[in-house]
Amino acid sequence: MKRATVIARRELTSYFCSPIAYVAMALFLLATGIFFRNDFQPGQVAAMRSLFEWMVWLMVFVIPVLCMGLLAQEWSSGTIETLLTAPVDETDVILGKFLGSLTFFLILLTPTLIYVVMLALYASPAFDLGPVLSGYLGIILVATLFTSVGLFCSSLTRSQVVAAVAAVAILSLITIAPKIASEQAMLPRFWRDLSDQLVFRRYSDFSRGVLDSAHFVFFLATTAMFLFLSTKVLESRRWK
Repeated sequence: MKRATVIARRELTSYFCSPIAYVAMALFLLATGIFFRNDFQPGQVAAMRSLFEWMVWLMVFVIPVLCMGLLAQEWSSGTIETLLTAPVDETDVILGKFLGSLTFFLILLTPTLIYVVMLALYASPAFDLGPVLSGYLGIILVATLFTSVGLFCSSLTRSQVVAAVAAVAILSLITIAPKIASEQAMLPRFWRDLSDQLVFRRYSDFSRGVLDSAHFVFFLATTAMFLFLSTKVLESRRWK
């Protein structure tokens, strides 16, 4: 784990030297600010549920951009050979890359806590803090899953653009498409029930203050699956 931590620290440092990371951060915070302003109006219920759901939509596009170079850049530049000849194994590399990227997103998310402070100061009547805390917990779980998907896509190609597009496609299939499908009454019940088992429906419970152990299992197990797949891809490419 110590070696993975070293790689994570190196990855986190590299984000602060990347203009793309700053652009993604600026766009994410600008968009969340606009969505919060639209919700933070006189006469409206003091809550962040709508903002949280918009965050999930934004993360479908922002996290793939943050993750696209995790391994694709290493492959294209040839630095992956140096990394893999160091005294680390594939699991260390994958965990380190994953933790570094996830930590950067959590840093990116931190400024949104100002919205909680604003609600606490100005909302009348006072808002319920419980759904806000569970909403942030849900966002973190969604971020872990999305980061693992982004890392997996980055492990498959030398092109950062291809990695980003592939990650957006996968995340759209498990997030946006099921959300739209669940709202279509004409779809067969099987497909609507299936869509309820994927990301948006599970996250919506967190945003309402509902903590269901099945949702924790879903996010953590799916994250572990993509990290495992990334490790296997790295192992297979190492010996080519």
